[in-house]
Amino acid sequence: MDEQQLADIAAALYRLPLEEFVTARTTAAKAAAADSGRAPADDVRALPKPSAAAWAVNMLAVHRPGPLNELAKLGALMRSAQDDLDAGALRSLAQERRQLLNKVMDTARTVAEEHGRKLSGAVATEVEQTLRAATVDEGAAAAVRSGRLLRVLSADGVDRVDLRDAVAVPSVLTLPAVPAPEAGQAPEAAQPVQAPRKPTRRATRAGTPADGAPAATSAEKPRLQAVRTERPAPTPSAVERAAARLAEAEETAGSAAEEARLRTKEFEEAEADMTRLGEEARSLRERLKVVDVQFDQARKRRETAAAQMQLASRAAEKGRRAEVLARERVLRLRNTPD
Repeated sequence: MDEQQLADIAAALYRLPLEEFVTARTTAAKAAAADSGRAPADDVRALPKPSAAAWAVNMLAVHRPGPLNELAKLGALMRSAQDDLDAGALRSLAQERRQLLNKVMDTARTVAEEHGRKLSGAVATEVEQTLRAATVDEGAAAAVRSGRLLRVLSADGVDRVDLRDAVAVPSVLTLPAVPAPEAGQAPEAAQPVQAPRKPTRRATRAGTPADGAPAATSAEKPRLQAVRTERPAPTPSAVERAAARLAEAEETAGSAAEEARLRTKEFEEAEADMTRLGEEARSLRERLKVVDVQFDQARKRRETAAAQMQLASRAAEKGRRAEVLARERVLRLRNTPD
């Protein structure tokens, strides 16, 4: 079995509902063993189960690739603006990224629920972190759009994302083409991305058109751990460099503040639920104490009533026997001649 065949098997596995992965992998390994022997079966068996967040991103890549294409285009524009130290364009693109991420996250939640899993707050945070990393690094964008992602990605404030053990069968990872929006039609999950004012040198250098759409070529593979081709360093002023970094920092801080607000809201809601349920539990415990006392009293009344019932039953039986004897005596006396 060659790498492409293994990648095809992996792609089929990673598009399944998460709960079905292990069973399907076992079945695929048995089929590989029957067709090609033990070594290919071991390769299939070694395919890791993706994390919940990676699975959600894979569902996007398979079932809703449009939003990921938009993120890839926006990321190319942002990297170009960063290279050119265009603070104005970077600030504008950072705002567009925040809006686009919100829309893509809504789509991710919908797709995950359609395939049997509701994203928790923690998993949703990891999904958004991974999508953000895809706008920072072209290799991360290719990993996210491959449909074979295994774990969460993080940019960590740098322009190269650690992609070790992040994709199944990374040797066949290629950069998918980003389809351009049709004339007069808004791209899926986002408004059209506006290009920065200055030339997009990084996008051109990577073989990507100036509009941010990666070239449709299967021969070009993005790096997984490689360093980008170096070019002569620009010599901008310190103010330009600081302004570009400030724009990125403002966008990151804004996203962090929004995330903090959401988490605070979740905490307050959980705390309110806990307080309400605590009061309800205390009320139920107090009611249970009263019911326990009433139950004990009812049990004692039942025991007393049972004893009295037994005494009354015996007295009634004794009375009936006495009545029978008296009636027999009367009959005997009446039948005895004087």
